[in-house]
Amino acid sequence: MASPRTPGKIEARFSARNASIDTQRAIGITTTIPVEAVYAAGLIPVDLNNRFITAADPAKAVEAAEHDGFPRNICSWIKGIYTAARTLGLRRIIAVARGDCSNTHALAEILETEGLEIVDFSFPYRRDPDELRAELARFCERLGTTLDDAEQQKHRLDAVRATVHEIDRLTFEEGKVTGEENHLWQINCSDFGGDPDRFAADAAAFLDTARRRTPAAPAIRLAAIGIPPICSDLYQTIEQFGGRVVFNEMQRQFSMPTPSHTLLEQYRAYTYPYDIFFRLDDIERQLDRRRAAGVIHYVQSFCFRGIQDRIVRDRLNLPILTLECDRPGPLDARSRTRIEAFMEMLAE
Repeated sequence: MASPRTPGKIEARFSARNASIDTQRAIGITTTIPVEAVYAAGLIPVDLNNRFITAADPAKAVEAAEHDGFPRNICSWIKGIYTAARTLGLRRIIAVARGDCSNTHALAEILETEGLEIVDFSFPYRRDPDELRAELARFCERLGTTLDDAEQQKHRLDAVRATVHEIDRLTFEEGKVTGEENHLWQINCSDFGGDPDRFAADAAAFLDTARRRTPAAPAIRLAAIGIPPICSDLYQTIEQFGGRVVFNEMQRQFSMPTPSHTLLEQYRAYTYPYDIFFRLDDIERQLDRRRAAGVIHYVQSFCFRGIQDRIVRDRLNLPILTLECDRPGPLDARSRTRIEAFMEMLAE
């Protein structure tokens, strides 16, 4: 197995910020949840996905989970989340019981047997507003806060998100932000690194730098849809073969890109936890807006979302490369060859 890539300068910006946590106030999250409620409760959210993948050796985290009994044929993200939670010494975890994946249920049960407190949150399957409103209120109460206080945090965090939305715009309109930078700023909106004020300052500084850049040379414009990739060099490989990612689908959703006035509106517009058809409506609009020439659909090994590739191919009217990876680390030779051939096809 290839050795994992040492985090580069871009990843280091985030991994360094997340170097230590206050275990008294920290609460782990397994995916993007209503983080406003966490901050309203005076707690610090810790996105375990980001902690896992920015570790010095994420492959070792997967191996550690397997040593503790996790099966080989289970998503490596789940195994990495488990190891991150145990390594950080967390006491509480927020697990999404509906709207993420069934593996999260079993992960939560394992962590509960190991003494962690599990706080659950569920997105309603059909985006029912009454169900979601009740769940938001219940979630706030469980954390020791109120929905009104969480709404106040929304106004605070929306100002931070607006900076990230501008970083996204510079990616596809002006070519001043790379696909990987776009990916990282948006994906870290899940928890804002546990410190929204510092995140806001860092994002504003990056935005100021990016605005002064010379636009990148023309390249084949690509969309990356599906869950964030576990491989470490996808964006570099795409650029090596003449492409540029101008749309990171799910990462963009973590930044809550749809304008809203309330948490109810915000989390009904958030596409990740809902059906593939709702996601595809958003994807189609963005493919047109960003003038994408092709789509890379990333699917994680052993993830149920891989089944949806058939629907994606039936619906989208652009060339699609479906790319599947299992464990963290560089792309294998076969994947690199497939990306190269895909780029050559688009260039014809």
